[in-house]
Amino acid sequence: MVCLFFLPVLLSAQTPGFPDMASPGTMNIPQPAASPVIPFVDLTVRNPETGQEVAFSLQLLLLITMLSLAPSILILMTSFLRISIVLDFVKRALSLQQVPPNQVLMGISLFLTIFIMWPTFETIYTGAFKPLADGAISVEEAYQVAEEPMRLFMYSQMRANPNTIRLFMAMRGLDRPETLADVPTYVLIPAFILSELTIAFKIGILLFIPFIVIDMVVASALMSMGMIMLPPVMISMPFKLILFILVDGWGLLTDQLVRSFG
Repeated sequence: MVCLFFLPVLLSAQTPGFPDMASPGTMNIPQPAASPVIPFVDLTVRNPETGQEVAFSLQLLLLITMLSLAPSILILMTSFLRISIVLDFVKRALSLQQVPPNQVLMGISLFLTIFIMWPTFETIYTGAFKPLADGAISVEEAYQVAEEPMRLFMYSQMRANPNTIRLFMAMRGLDRPETLADVPTYVLIPAFILSELTIAFKIGILLFIPFIVIDMVVASALMSMGMIMLPPVMISMPFKLILFILVDGWGLLTDQLVRSFG
């Protein structure tokens, strides 16, 4: 009986204790982490109660429409169209397939467009966007003010050869215009697009001529040496790149493109 009494004491004395740096145990059940709070967005559609709400709904619809048409406006009503086509012509004339990538060419075209169109954009911002944001003018007035600089830019590119304007005016059965005010905007935009395509292709043809001469010389040399199975493009491409770099092709091309919009 005495041995049974002292047995727990002996077992507790032989059991090693916890280390000094050990953390104490706990019997508490850990609580789960709180779920993240997600805001509830409620979009309700109801009938307008006042004329001001109707006007706001129409302005919002017009803004969404303009945002959806912004890429087309940027491409077709600015200098982007001509620049992108000319750069693509240069890439094809140099017989380049993957360098530079199309994304790089589009980026160059975009920033050159911003550089060329900056005075027009600044005029639109100061005359239309800022007064509209301050509430000084209405949406209709802002549209009329913003339309004028764009019309002047498009007409300035066709002033030397307004045949495209006459073409579209004749197709609509309108009288021959005497001034820019006589040309509707829906006529001026397609006329500008057609004019830009024509100018871009003319520049592209002029860029192709020296590189075609190099291709012909290389092809004739290979044929005279009996190397018919060797592709002439593979041999002529380094010579075209060397010529393009020696004459500072990118600098000359950019300078002439910017000056062509003067």
